[in-house]
Amino acid sequence: MTGVSALYAGHVVHSRMRPKKHSLRYRVFSLLLDLDELDVLNRSLRFFGHNRRALFSFWDKDHGSLQSDRSLKDWAVGHVRALGIEDDGLSVRVLCYPRIFGYVFNPLTVFFCYRKDGSLVAILYEVCNTFNERHTYVIPAEGRDGAIRQSCDKALYVSPFMPMDCRYHFTIEPPEDGVAVRILETDAEGKLLFAAFEGRRSELSDAALMKALLTYPLMTVKITAAIHWEALRLWSKGIRVFRHKPADEAVASSLVDTKERGELHEQSYA
Repeated sequence: MTGVSALYAGHVVHSRMRPKKHSLRYRVFSLLLDLDELDVLNRSLRFFGHNRRALFSFWDKDHGSLQSDRSLKDWAVGHVRALGIEDDGLSVRVLCYPRIFGYVFNPLTVFFCYRKDGSLVAILYEVCNTFNERHTYVIPAEGRDGAIRQSCDKALYVSPFMPMDCRYHFTIEPPEDGVAVRILETDAEGKLLFAAFEGRRSELSDAALMKALLTYPLMTVKITAAIHWEALRLWSKGIRVFRHKPADEAVASSLVDTKERGELHEQSYA
């Protein structure tokens, strides 16, 4: 079918600079889902389901608020409006891994929020950890052309091998024929970790989904397995372990004030 929603196939890379070098590269794919197209996709695709069991599926409960009576789009639009951006015609497109055979873990989900004229106004970065906690960084993107550069302080524990006192620097090429999400994590001593996903667009169809299943079998299970395998490799290199301190809220969001070096607002938005 034609539409904004699409499949992006590519690679995830991680490269750690300190205290010991460590890198990985895996083939993956992500779905870009326009939240206004979900009902159509649910009806027209045999292998995709929205909030129902299917070979590939997208469930609202995997993202956003814990409030079941609030739609995922309303949650995202509410955050954009909290930035002071008013627009009755906002559209929201989500770049994420789908559930495959009912299972998924999304370390990072990116919400691209657009005005009716197609201009990008905000990006929401939803970060999840293996402790069932997630935090969304809400950053305005108005008036920016080409690659979008944003930054914010880290607010959620993610890896036992990374300290909390860090800062994220995002470089984004919004989804068109290709998409790129690049993240440089720094601490007081400088560059610490680089991570990226880059992919090429193909139409979202049953044929494309079946091809993805054959090309990336059990991808979402492999992502979780890879996280633990890479953790074992890091531990074997003697890299310091930072203990997990539970987040104050299992699900939280922060607005980022780009006028103040990208510092997080004190306010938290569910």
